[in-house]
Amino acid sequence: MTPAPQRRLTVVQLLPALESGGVERSTLEIAQALVNAGHRAVVVSRGGRLVPRLEALGAEHVTLDVGAKSLRVLGRVATLRRALEGADIVHARSRLPAWIGLMALRGLPAARRPHFVTTVHGLNSPSRYSAVMTRGERVICVSRTVRDYVLKHYPSTNPSKLRVIPRGIDAGAFPRAAYPDRDARAWAASQHPALQGDGPLLLLPGRGTRLKGHGDGLALLAKLRADGIDARLWLPGAREAGREAYIAELEREAAQLGIAEAIAFTPPTDAIARAYAASDLVLQLSRKPESFGRTVIEALSVGRPVLGWAHGGVGELLEDFEPAGAVAPFDLDRLHATARDLLAQPPALPASIPLTLQAMQEATLGVYHELAG
Repeated sequence: MTPAPQRRLTVVQLLPALESGGVERSTLEIAQALVNAGHRAVVVSRGGRLVPRLEALGAEHVTLDVGAKSLRVLGRVATLRRALEGADIVHARSRLPAWIGLMALRGLPAARRPHFVTTVHGLNSPSRYSAVMTRGERVICVSRTVRDYVLKHYPSTNPSKLRVIPRGIDAGAFPRAAYPDRDARAWAASQHPALQGDGPLLLLPGRGTRLKGHGDGLALLAKLRADGIDARLWLPGAREAGREAYIAELEREAAQLGIAEAIAFTPPTDAIARAYAASDLVLQLSRKPESFGRTVIEALSVGRPVLGWAHGGVGELLEDFEPAGAVAPFDLDRLHATARDLLAQPPALPASIPLTLQAMQEATLGVYHELAG
């Protein structure tokens, strides 16, 4: 018997803005999946540089600042309610838009009220304000770590409505690279003088913030070089506008450790897959547990081992795909010993990573159809 075709859905995603970041990326990825499947995709935000990309996908954008941390945002409830008329699903991806979305939905007749979905993208401090992200009829968690966090801090949450849907990567954008990849290494050496040399290259991608564990990366490099290993450390993304004082602090620390000539603080690179291919070891040393840890699966997809603190989503991914790279948080001696082991004998890595963009998109649309029928 041929299954009945799924009906065309209208899905409205709510978030503060469309500038940059993981939440914004996921929003566009789901909008693309909806359009490709013949559904109507609408995003409500205050706007931003990603709006043209969203509209090029065939999705619609409604400019409404539902993330403004001001009492004036309450005046936008009625406007949002009109934008939600006729929708099948309202999907909130951030706390304040979720509150405003709930207020707007309450004003619609129950028979015409869209289903409400939330995604818990981060490990926000537990509070009544944050609890709104557990109010969805379905609550998407981006990792098992997030699911456990929700159940621990919001014990009244019904576990049956939680859906673990890990963020996924486009494997085509992170293809397996030969090891060593001499062309990629030569390209990396052209990016900064400190990256020249034949010794192992360590890569620690991430924004210029103390939470990314740059200091731990510097301490590790100093220990490896003290062992006589001509290691180099590249930190793409650390150097960015507004972070000058932090970079100056790291540069002073590098000089004191005697490693200034072997470390490169650079702006973000659009060729991050090539940077992974150029490296011998990728570091994920966030000082604060993360909800997911995209760097881990990107690097493993390219075929490079990862060394990271085993907490949060990073620890979960290392446990699943590369246990040899997991180190108890903040144990610098163990980090050093493990780095030496991984450089001397790279571990066997998965032939492929199942956490793909397509899997994430299909699972999310599955949640929508589960509710809307």
